[in-house]
Amino acid sequence: MPASPIDAATEEALVPLSALQHYLFCPRQCALIHVEQLWAEDAATMEGRLLHEKADAGRPETRPRLRIARGLALRSVALGVAGKADVVEFHGPAPGTPFPVEYKRGKPKAHRADEVQLCAQAICLEEAFGVAVPEGALFYGETRRRLGVPFDAALRALTAEVAVATRALIAAAATPPPVYGPGCRRCSLEALCRPARLERPPAVARWLAAQIGA
Repeated sequence: MPASPIDAATEEALVPLSALQHYLFCPRQCALIHVEQLWAEDAATMEGRLLHEKADAGRPETRPRLRIARGLALRSVALGVAGKADVVEFHGPAPGTPFPVEYKRGKPKAHRADEVQLCAQAICLEEAFGVAVPEGALFYGETRRRLGVPFDAALRALTAEVAVATRALIAAAATPPPVYGPGCRRCSLEALCRPARLERPPAVARWLAAQIGA
């Protein structure tokens, strides 16, 4: 991919693109993964990983007015992120307008974490190719359909805001305390995070009493 060289310090400060999605879902999850380097796989994360691998493993394709690239390396100095796109379609006459497609398990969600991750990919593509990327798509494994995502001003502003917060969290190397919520039950890191217990730890006196058998 054509890209301007950057200095070593800037390169070192780039955070994973996926961290933006993790941060918007749960800052503590983001820190557990990207600061403490913790990971646990369950059926859902395995399904998602296999979906990504299948998308990345396909061969590049070229058709009239359409070129498809897979597993494309990305970075954005403006956002301070680097990562990889599952699929990027180039629409129209060569070289074409980039159109990122991110593959996700499950179905569309109420929060915007998936959209932010996709928008960050678009901003990476804009920096790399010097063209506007107005839209992309999320493909969900459960619905087997694409959901179009326009990269409007509101989504771009949210993406930039999340990128700043994510970089600050990782740079601080401090894991936020847990806040137990409905999403915790769907998180593969719940056993490592222990949100229900750590959010409201037992009183010291009660703990001491339990230790001495009082």
